[in-house]
Amino acid sequence: MDTEDKLRAFLKRVTADSYQAHQRLRELEEEKSEPIAIVAIGCRLPGEVSSAEDLWELLTRSEEAVSEFPLDRGWDLTDLYDPEPGKPGKSYVRHGSFVSGADMFDARLFGVSPHEALAMDPQQRLLLETTWELLERAGIDPATLRGSDTGVFVGASHSGYGWDRQVPENAQAHLGTGTAASVLSGRVAYGFG
Repeated sequence: MDTEDKLRAFLKRVTADSYQAHQRLRELEEEKSEPIAIVAIGCRLPGEVSSAEDLWELLTRSEEAVSEFPLDRGWDLTDLYDPEPGKPGKSYVRHGSFVSGADMFDARLFGVSPHEALAMDPQQRLLLETTWELLERAGIDPATLRGSDTGVFVGASHSGYGWDRQVPENAQAHLGTGTAASVLSGRVAYGFG
């Protein structure tokens, strides 16, 4: 067999081996990949929206989720309003879109002390509650998540909550973690296992 024949035989063998390796890799990838299914949704949105059904209803009615500033936020609304735009610490509007119910947080259910709950950004409280709700809707017992290969992925930004918030002295130590958006996924992972 001359050199050209040896080279041709070698290339055929390498090509066949490469094809077989590629096929095996594809089989392994197919075995490992499972379809992803959204089995439940939890949400809290302006307009008293606390479920996907509520959101759909709001959208089909073509309503806006705008209301006057809520009275239960501790804001001095008479001092907050100024009709001239751009004044520091003032609002030139009297309406907005607000999520309600953040003050109804059941701290004990999530193993959060009352002092820590006082220092928690409403985003953290609402995330824990909506996580619980979506697990219920999906029929998943939270206890089954402990030690499982379950990921928690959260996108959030800083809300400004806590910068000027007056909390009792015994709750101030919790403001760092209570107001950081970076701990949101950790709250869920720790709270649910």
